[in-house]
Amino acid sequence: MMKENKKPNTIKVVALVTALSLLGDSMLYIALPIYWEQAGLESLWQVGVLLSVNRFVRLPAAPFVGWLYKRISLKTGLVIATLLGALTTLGYGLFTGFIAWVILRSLWGVAWSFFRIGGLASVSVYAKKDEVGKSMGTYNGLYRLGSLFGMLLGGIFVPLVGLQAVAVAFGILTLSGLFFILTFMEQGSGRSAVFPHAPKIPFTSAETVQFRNKLLLVSISGFFITMLMQGILASTLSSVIENNQGEFVTLFQVMVSAAFLSGFLQSCRWIWEPFLARRVGIWSDGRAGRVPLLIISLILTGVLYGFISFDMPVIFWMIITLLVLAGATVMTTLNDAVAIDDEKTSMNFLTGYTIIQDIGAAIGPSIAFMIISMASGFSYLYIGGAVILLVLALSWTLFLMKQDAHRGRRRDA
Repeated sequence: MMKENKKPNTIKVVALVTALSLLGDSMLYIALPIYWEQAGLESLWQVGVLLSVNRFVRLPAAPFVGWLYKRISLKTGLVIATLLGALTTLGYGLFTGFIAWVILRSLWGVAWSFFRIGGLASVSVYAKKDEVGKSMGTYNGLYRLGSLFGMLLGGIFVPLVGLQAVAVAFGILTLSGLFFILTFMEQGSGRSAVFPHAPKIPFTSAETVQFRNKLLLVSISGFFITMLMQGILASTLSSVIENNQGEFVTLFQVMVSAAFLSGFLQSCRWIWEPFLARRVGIWSDGRAGRVPLLIISLILTGVLYGFISFDMPVIFWMIITLLVLAGATVMTTLNDAVAIDDEKTSMNFLTGYTIIQDIGAAIGPSIAFMIISMASGFSYLYIGGAVILLVLALSWTLFLMKQDAHRGRRRDA
């Protein structure tokens, strides 16, 4: 894609609007498992369906959204996304019943496809050529503030004023994103002409083969990183705590539940995400490049990931888990930056990359609970995940060695 430097604050606007729209979705992960009756639900299994249906809707929705983004402006796409996001969040407060909520959660899946593909495209288009990592870190960090405040404020206010009142308030905040879009984005921002197809280079050229290998490796990495972190770790962390420590854990002479400790640890990620993601992105813009940092993060996170299943003193286990969550921030930021690092990257690839990540997040919990039902299942699950991350590190190392060898041959020629 072509890089434009006009209105670089567009990236921040996209991230902020996305954060506002995430408030309602993130609030549900804290509130709905406890206050599901306020939504008119009849059983806990319906909660599980509602929290996952939006991810499955994104799989067929993403290709359509990607196709649409090649025909409309980024600004128009974000207006559609914000209206859908506001409609669904307001709907949580205005409608009750399982069927109504399935429709609302499905609409949110479509809205998120607009936000995610539009966000990646905005970084690809508006980031300065030597600041792609910084811009990707800024985008990832800012929009994840929506997850932090959605969970935090939802946990505080839902018990006080109820699910419906909080949902309506978050829906109004989501709608306020239209002000930022209409005020700070130019008409035609990110128009389809900015997203040309990748230049046609003969398939026999070494550069094209190398480029395609990189995109393949980025896609595979995106799938497994999302599956292991957003799918498996997020869905089984409380189960790991309960399996190793019991339903309640004594922490600094205070008894807390496994569910509370899991939620606390995972919410810590959203606190450091804006700072760590941006800092890692800036480092990756340096002379060493992104791939070496990605390899290091895969190795370190991979080694630590396997230890999550081990029975050890809770303080040491918490430190390891927090380091793995920090590694998730680093790996996600770097892999996303590598995905849009080349001007030949097309909208079709960004759409496919988004779909692959959604598949990883969607199937992760299913794989996890199938494995942990076996004897020593937690060990198989997390040590297996560690092996996957180390294999990815090895694959990127081999890619880097081939890339360096190719550059050496070009210099000799």
